[in-house]
Amino acid sequence: MGVDLAVVPVAGRGTRLLPLTKSQPKEMLPVGEKPVVQYVAEELEQSGIRRLAFVTGPGKTAIENHFDIDSELILSLRENGQEPLLETLEYERMKVEYIYTRQRRQLGLGHAILSARSVVMEQPFVVALGDSIIGVHAQSKVVKQMIDLFEQCRADAVIAFEEVPKEEVSQYGIATVGKEQGNYFELADLVEKPDVAESPSRLAVAARYVFRAELFEYLEDTATGKGNEIQLTDAISAWIRAGGNVLGIPLADGEQRFDIGNYPSYFKAFFEFASQDPKYGESFMEYVRRQMV
Repeated sequence: MGVDLAVVPVAGRGTRLLPLTKSQPKEMLPVGEKPVVQYVAEELEQSGIRRLAFVTGPGKTAIENHFDIDSELILSLRENGQEPLLETLEYERMKVEYIYTRQRRQLGLGHAILSARSVVMEQPFVVALGDSIIGVHAQSKVVKQMIDLFEQCRADAVIAFEEVPKEEVSQYGIATVGKEQGNYFELADLVEKPDVAESPSRLAVAARYVFRAELFEYLEDTATGKGNEIQLTDAISAWIRAGGNVLGIPLADGEQRFDIGNYPSYFKAFFEFASQDPKYGESFMEYVRRQMV
C-alpha cells in the first residue's frame, strides 16, 4: 500500500512563544509571506501526500479556516480589481483532502499521534510536525525520499535527522547510529533529550517520520516520560529493542529544519525566508545592510 496520508500534530499551546500565541496558533505565525503550516502542507503535497490529518486542540480553528476555500474573499478580490492577489490563494486548490481530529488532553507528541489512530487505521503514514519547516520555502524532497526508502527496504519506520551543535542535543530526540548503508543508516536506539555528556551523537530528529501502523501498539504501551508526556521517542526506542527495522536518513547538504517553537529559531526563520523572498528579498537585504553601516 502506497503512503499518501500524513498526520500533522498542531495541538500544542506554543507557550514558549507567548504572547504571540495567546490568541493564535503558533502554526499560523507568518514566516515570510505564508504561515508556518502552509509551508508544511505544500511540502507534503509536493511529496505525493493526498490526505492531511491535522491533530488539533483548543484555539486551533484558524488552521481549519486557512485551508478552506473562501469564495467570498475570491469574489471580493475580483469585484475590486485585485485579481493579481488571487494567486496567493492558489494553495486552496491543492489536491489534498483535509481531515481534522482532536487531542483532548495535552499529553505530548506520542499521545497526539495516538489520537489519529481511528483516521490512520492500518495504513502506513507520514508524521510531519506542524511547527517545523524543512528547507527554505519548503522545497525539501526529504519526505519523498523517506517514503521511497520505507517502501524499498520494507522498513517499520524511517526518520529524518539533522546534525545539531553539541550544546543543543538536550533539546531533541538523538540517534544512536547502527550500521550505515550509503545514504541512510540503521538506528540502534533513540534517546529523548539526553544530557550533553551522555548524548550518543549529534543527530537530532528533524520533525519528519514515516511509520507502519504498528507504531500505535508501542504508543499504547508507552508510559509517560519526560514532562509527564507520552514521548514518541520512547515508543520508537521500544520498537527498535523489539527488533523493529527503523532507519534514519539525514537531511541533504544545505537543507535545514526551521523549528518555530521559540523566539530565537522563529526570528532566524523569518530572516532566512524574508532575505530569500523572490519578490522582496533584495530590497529587504538592502535595508538590513544599511542598518549595519
